[in-house]
Amino acid sequence: MRLPLVLAAALTFAPQPAAARDTLDRVVLLMRHGVRAPITGEAPVDTKVDGEWPTWPVAPEVLTPHGAQAIAQVARYDRRWLAANACPIPGSVRIWTNTAERTIATGRAYADALAPGCDLPVDHNPAGKVDPLFEPLRAGATAFDAGKAVAAITAYTGGVNALTARHADAIRELDRVLGCGLPAGCSTPGPATLTPARDGRGVELTGPIRATSGTAQVILLQYAEGMPMVQVGFGRADAATIRRIGTLHAALFDVFTRSPYMAAHQAGPLGAHMLGTLTAAKAPRLEMLVGHDTNVTALGAALGVDLDAPGFARNDVAPGGAVALKRWRGRKGPYVTASYRVQPLDAIRSGAATVVEIPLTIPGCGVRCPLDRFDTLLRAKLAPVVAG
Repeated sequence: MRLPLVLAAALTFAPQPAAARDTLDRVVLLMRHGVRAPITGEAPVDTKVDGEWPTWPVAPEVLTPHGAQAIAQVARYDRRWLAANACPIPGSVRIWTNTAERTIATGRAYADALAPGCDLPVDHNPAGKVDPLFEPLRAGATAFDAGKAVAAITAYTGGVNALTARHADAIRELDRVLGCGLPAGCSTPGPATLTPARDGRGVELTGPIRATSGTAQVILLQYAEGMPMVQVGFGRADAATIRRIGTLHAALFDVFTRSPYMAAHQAGPLGAHMLGTLTAAKAPRLEMLVGHDTNVTALGAALGVDLDAPGFARNDVAPGGAVALKRWRGRKGPYVTASYRVQPLDAIRSGAATVVEIPLTIPGCGVRCPLDRFDTLLRAKLAPVVAG
């Protein structure tokens, strides 16, 4: 799917050169939504705990007010790329989100802080219409083969039993936090299996990683939300613990997004769209795409990079964390730089205006990659979008 491209020549960016006398002229970001309440069943209902799960201020899956405030902090940081304090020319900034409430609300919080009082539009598909940018497998946007996917994931991970074994220490740490005290552990995952989804549009994972990954994420969200520490992980999880058990959530992406085959299909439509924005003669000067952790990890894998941020396990994408692709005008022609723009976990928790931007080195191209070379490298890692 392609979004309409518009010219915004009058919008300029604040000086932020990657090299002397180079000019930044276009930025495209793919961001995970902000802090939300847990998804129903994210921590499996049969998980045994010593304590009570805390109450959230909003319904399941919904962006919290605290999460919206954190998104506003990153939007104010991103505003540094806009030179003028006046409202952007209509169409010069484009914000496109998935259809979930948490992504739409994130887009709205971002727009209102990026350009206060300017009523920037936040666009998305109508409710009930699957967006192939953010849910390409469900939309059938690529020629995905679930059998090939299972084989590719098995080759990448060494198999689901090996994946489980690598994370045995984190599973034990999570059991300590849950506090059930049972020798068999606090979840009842059953055997680890990886099979094609029945409809052929994905893969299905069972076992310890599937059973524990969501629980680890829920505890991280409690901390990010700023809940009292007595409520975070039943009072048994500090920041260091949360980072360690976060490897369980990151392990989920080893299955669903980070093998070359899964990355190609999960990032195919989004990657092609972002390349289109970077290379088109007429395009928004600033584009924000708001999706999910699966989207960001798939793009990172397609780029051949890991996503690291203070407080988070490697490749466990932060709420509000974004991969930023920037096009520069250099003396030898246009080139692209990539970075991971993110708030540290403690900054999200405290509400601090702390944002870090971590440069990403693209394999085969380095830190500054000629635009045509970048287009060729990334496109080669993406599954083609099929006509729908």
